[in-house]
Amino acid sequence: MCQVLSPLRFTGATILRDGEMQRRSLAIADGRITKGPLPEIDLTGYLILPGIIDLHGDAFERHVAPRPSAPFDLRTGLSGTDRDAAANGVTTAWLAQSWSWEGGHRGPDHAEALMTALDDYRPHALTDLRIQIRCETHMVDSGPRMLKAIEQHGITYVVFNNHLHEAVDYARDQPEVIFHWARQAGRTPDEHMALVNGALNRSADVPRHLCKLADGFDRLGVTYGSHDDSDGETREHYSMIGARIAEFPTSRRAAAAAKAMNDPVLMGAPNVVRGGSQSGNISAAELIRQNLCDVLVSDYYYPALARAAWRLVDDRLMSLPAAWAMISEKPAEVLRLSDRGRLDFGKRADFTVINERTRAIEMTVSNGRLSHLCGEAAHRFIGRAPALKVAAE
Repeated sequence: MCQVLSPLRFTGATILRDGEMQRRSLAIADGRITKGPLPEIDLTGYLILPGIIDLHGDAFERHVAPRPSAPFDLRTGLSGTDRDAAANGVTTAWLAQSWSWEGGHRGPDHAEALMTALDDYRPHALTDLRIQIRCETHMVDSGPRMLKAIEQHGITYVVFNNHLHEAVDYARDQPEVIFHWARQAGRTPDEHMALVNGALNRSADVPRHLCKLADGFDRLGVTYGSHDDSDGETREHYSMIGARIAEFPTSRRAAAAAKAMNDPVLMGAPNVVRGGSQSGNISAAELIRQNLCDVLVSDYYYPALARAAWRLVDDRLMSLPAAWAMISEKPAEVLRLSDRGRLDFGKRADFTVINERTRAIEMTVSNGRLSHLCGEAAHRFIGRAPALKVAAE
């Protein structure tokens, strides 16, 4: 297990504190933000910002299987994900794992294997890695199994999604997509569509199934929402059964309905960085302009989180404190993480250090542990190491 840093005070930097950028020091001890005179490291020329909290990311899939035909063991994949997240300023991350009729790496067997692997890896992790279950709504018969896994592994976040109609549309209009989709799962297009149609045949059982799951989530203290809401009616339907988080609404109407019901709206940071959705859905920046987006998530690319915040600043849509809150303070509020998301006394020592000139992330500290260090910040840290060791002794 990685040890926490010795008591330190970082001086000279500009720090995001109380919603504004302030020139002041930041002291840490025993994994928490603290007060008092302590050995110092000069970070003049740097920004210290709260650690990024990512509520949805599937970049871990590329670490587990860099190519569809070349999977690696889950521990290796989790280790790579851990370091990828840390290098991009992430201190808490939910890995978005499907629980789907598709099977393979998106099926229940793989989901349970990932949960077990993360339980084993967690004592060695630098980043606070957690699992979000993306539950396909028509997995009617697997409800008890999923609730058992959630309870056994302490899963706290689930989103409902339904990609069946999307598959039907692709089969009709873009069969090459179904061919690729099926090939990734190791089956023929006909076999794939047989699974789709079999799941669709259970549609009448879905409402009761979702209500049973919602009751179970409430009992277990799970926060839940829905993914890819297409319209206001869909968002209202999910909100009524307690699925209050609107993840990636695909239209303005869905996002507006969520805001009208005080349901938080999550959008992908790559959507902001790239100037639009890669799948042709609503622009995240446009929703932000209209105050219809609360949180940005990595989706499939960790570097997009910090870059999205800077893009919002450069486009004059937000100040840096407001933009950074979308990837730190706001996510903490949505998942009720009262010990992180802001730099304040008694909070977890979760922060990232950014070169003010280049905007490069050169240091990440997660729960007081050094999870990433490079560049000039590394030279300053290492240069002070002998003095810090003497001070600690």
